[in-house]
Amino acid sequence: MSKSESPRRALAQPRRGFRLFAPILAGASLRERMVACVGALVGIALTGVICRFVLGGHTSLPLIVAPLGASAVLLFAVPASPLAQPWSIIGGNTISALIGVIVAHLVSDQILAIGFGVSTAIAAMSFTRCLHPPGGATALTAIIGGPAVTSAGFLFPFVPVGLNSLLLVALGLLFHKVSRHTYPYRAATPAPNTHQTSDISSALRGGFTPGDIDRALESLKETFDISPSDIESLVRQVELQAMLRTHGDILCEDIMSRDVVTVGAWDDVELARMRLLKHNVRALPVIDRQGHLVGTIGLREILSKTGDISIRMSPASAVSKHTQAVALLPTLTDGRTHAVIVVDHDRTIAGLITQTDLLNAIAKLVPTAA
Repeated sequence: MSKSESPRRALAQPRRGFRLFAPILAGASLRERMVACVGALVGIALTGVICRFVLGGHTSLPLIVAPLGASAVLLFAVPASPLAQPWSIIGGNTISALIGVIVAHLVSDQILAIGFGVSTAIAAMSFTRCLHPPGGATALTAIIGGPAVTSAGFLFPFVPVGLNSLLLVALGLLFHKVSRHTYPYRAATPAPNTHQTSDISSALRGGFTPGDIDRALESLKETFDISPSDIESLVRQVELQAMLRTHGDILCEDIMSRDVVTVGAWDDVELARMRLLKHNVRALPVIDRQGHLVGTIGLREILSKTGDISIRMSPASAVSKHTQAVALLPTLTDGRTHAVIVVDHDRTIAGLITQTDLLNAIAKLVPTAA
């Protein structure tokens, strides 16, 4: 089987059927599930310990409300979910508990009260942008929690519900920082236009648009636990992976320039300016005295400036000779990077790939009309 055929054949194979511990959610893995278990253990246990210390024996209310267990599932197992963000947990639980208390006071029939409580909690969480599934259970707890909850009245939404939620989120922030997860999750943002014009980034002008995603979601008539901006980021990554699969045979060493003009970090900025203009290039690799790559410098960095290059250079975008050339597309279309440096394992410069080099390589992949 040839190198170009194997990825295609691998893609053609159907997904396997049910497997124990197989990911249920996209991106899940056994390791991530184990991390979630540890997080829930730490989060719930410490929340209980802190609440017992703060409240002591001065209340007949439970130290932790039951819906907090569901909040922990979201917080530690799917921290990227919009339903698991800090405001969703704190606001969703507290507002829902408040709704439950109000409904319990206004509606005497318990069956009607639980229906009104959950439905009104969903509406309140939706309007306040803190939709959180355990909030429905929190509203129910406020209505059917028994004499201790009923006697607490309007204190219940804040102690223990609000206090529990606040402590759990604080512990979640600390745990995810230690476990190197991004929390609160930051939705992907479109690449900015670095030219300070009203045009969108060149990388976003072709293919689908955010409006296409909105219309697709509308046509499906379903609600998904992922933001539209994250869908856009995911689909663009899918496009890149598909291109790598179909055109991954072209490596950086196949298209790179090998006679690379460089400057030393100790050289003067004027030398860099002269070489940029002489060789008609946008950026030069900067090397140290051992010949290793330490940065790049272009006209943007040296315009009307003097001094050593070492204080003017920018970080370099570097790749291996065996990197798939198509993988450089996001870097070379970000509006700032004009060249990627190809290096050996010791950061010695092996070549350089410009936007023009990559464009020529991709152009040869496009079939010509007969």
